[in-house]
Amino acid sequence: MSARSVVHASFTITRVWPHSPAKVFQAFADQEKKKKWFGGGGQAWTEISRSFDFREGGRETAVVKWEESGVVTDFDCVYRDIVENERIVYSYVMRLDGKKISVSQACIQIAADGSGTKLTVTEYGDFLDGYEDNGSREHGTNWLMDVLVKSLDT
Repeated sequence: MSARSVVHASFTITRVWPHSPAKVFQAFADQEKKKKWFGGGGQAWTEISRSFDFREGGRETAVVKWEESGVVTDFDCVYRDIVENERIVYSYVMRLDGKKISVSQACIQIAADGSGTKLTVTEYGDFLDGYEDNGSREHGTNWLMDVLVKSLDT
């Protein structure tokens, strides 16, 4: 009998912000703008490595070590579909201390909403081999969206 397992989960987060779709899209597409919010937003971690190739088929990676726990997280993403100012679809693998914990696909939809933007993030994840997510991916994505809007506001 195999010790391998998989648990499936999905979530959708919707936010409405007083920023243009182009400005929101650029927060994902421009490396320096993305580092402002995907760089931890003041969290206590040390960056080990990072790469950024925002285009269909391009790859983005971020490996960081969290100061409090000492855990190393590794985000390895491939962009599957990009429609400027409208949509970003990507798949990614997450590792904790070198162990693959999940494989996910996410879709970010960006739409005009009055004078602002409606952002919808939908993610489907496969959590692997006993990793218990318990909603932490959704919680972490909500936190990232909070940091993202703060970066847009400044």
